[in-house]
Amino acid sequence: MQGRDMDHEEYEKTFSKQAWDERYQSRAHIWSGNPNAVLVTEVADLPAGTALDAGAGEGADACWLAERGWQVTGLDLSSTALERAIAHAGERGLDVTFRQCDLTLEAPPGAYDLVTAFFLHFPQPQRDTVLAHLAGAVAPGGTLLVVGHDPSDEHTTVPRPHLAELGWTADDVASSLGDGWTMEVAETRPRQAVDPEGRPVTVHDAVVRARRT
Repeated sequence: MQGRDMDHEEYEKTFSKQAWDERYQSRAHIWSGNPNAVLVTEVADLPAGTALDAGAGEGADACWLAERGWQVTGLDLSSTALERAIAHAGERGLDVTFRQCDLTLEAPPGAYDLVTAFFLHFPQPQRDTVLAHLAGAVAPGGTLLVVGHDPSDEHTTVPRPHLAELGWTADDVASSLGDGWTMEVAETRPRQAVDPEGRPVTVHDAVVRARRT
């Protein structure tokens, strides 16, 4: 879906380090502390190796992977989120590496057997840059798992700010990868959510799982 371009001021209010730090500082916890359900479904049967969790937030996904034997590096822009992720891992006795990274400007360090990104949304052209950085971090034979908000939810009662500019379909991501990938999953997947009024709502995730050949 193509929306209007987001201007610099809007971008800074939404995507800057300061904006993300303020978002995390506004509440004791932003996320549930549970791993993403798609991560559990898609990764549970993979053999453990090295993993990169891009946009690690408060660390739930990275910790879930570490508990299953993965050697995990978690990246996030927000220093507040990283402080919480480090504390979360420490409380569970897990050895997880967390580091600050702006994926619109720098590629992740190294190559990984698994690279994951959940709801890591950006407008163009930053989106293409981030996806290229994530794809480039996957080792030969490794897996890329990317999940986002499908644009079909633009008018749902569950808040989806700027979805016209930020949403993408599974086909959008799959087509951006080009040659050298085996597409294992590329679909719109429904799940149940609750809107701010407490009403049950079906929302849709764009799910891409691809293996570098």
